[in-house]
Amino acid sequence: MFFKQAGAVAAVAAVASRVAVLIFGGSTIPKFARSLGEAKNEFEKGMSTVKGAKKTIADAATLSELNAPRSRK
Repeated sequence: MFFKQAGAVAAVAAVASRVAVLIFGGSTIPKFARSLGEAKNEFEKGMSTVKGAKKTIADAATLSELNAPRSRK
């Protein structure tokens, strides 16, 4: 069952790529692929920045909890 679906997906991808080359031309496709790669890299760079900021905030919160004066009962 899976192999039949994979074959159908491959056939659709082949037809779609041929249509794209006919519509946009051979030189436009690599430019488009390059811009998609650059966008992906920028997205991943932004995500790593966000993850780093979240870690910094979590570390600061933990540090402030450790340094906070404790109430005595």
